[in-house]
Amino acid sequence: MLYKLYRLLKGGVAMNILIGILTIYFLWWLFVKVLDMQLLGALFGQFIGVGVIALIIVFQQELRRFLIFVGSNTIFTRGDFFKNLLHGNFKLQQPVELSVMPIVRACVSMSKTKTGALIVVTRKTDLNLFEGTGDIMEAEVSKRLLESIFFKNSPLHDGAVIISGNRIRAARCVLPVTESLDVPAHYGMRHRAALGITEQSDALALVVSEENGQISIAAGGQFYSNLSPDELEKKLKELME
Repeated sequence: MLYKLYRLLKGGVAMNILIGILTIYFLWWLFVKVLDMQLLGALFGQFIGVGVIALIIVFQQELRRFLIFVGSNTIFTRGDFFKNLLHGNFKLQQPVELSVMPIVRACVSMSKTKTGALIVVTRKTDLNLFEGTGDIMEAEVSKRLLESIFFKNSPLHDGAVIISGNRIRAARCVLPVTESLDVPAHYGMRHRAALGITEQSDALALVVSEENGQISIAAGGQFYSNLSPDELEKKLKELME
């Protein structure tokens, strides 16, 4: 958990803020405990006194991501738990297994025509909040449908498709953009949005670049780039296990 918290802070301005807070705490300890400077110690003490509230405000996004990570790795993650508890049935329902081949074929086809695409595949964390920013579809996943959505003249092509339970839940969805400073300059908004959603959830994000046709997968805030069709299928199955 500490390592995950470090990963959330690393590479952004939050790490610099944390260093600043630790520096102020060190100065307070130095003035009060070592040099016995009561006036400066009192001034720094007032600042530290509201430190918890300040931390919540300053690290709002990072704390949210961390709590999502913790919550998505507990037995209470799925709503079926409480439903089964009330009905005396403690056997959790098995999630629908994702059929990756329609997604792989659609990405390969769009890669050949350099059609930009952003596809998000959920795992444990529900993305209902982000689904609500787009158009609800509730359609079965298919190669032709994905290609139709991301066709450049389609009204749904601008945004992300969210897939859950082997169904396309919504299209034209708005995703959070990563705040990391380590993102390469050649990555566009699709790539930054893919990193953003995988930083705030355990979902996977597939990106087809409209500039060079390269296919990438984002998971856990990092990219697996320039994947061949076989590599794409293998990595997608591996990450979904």
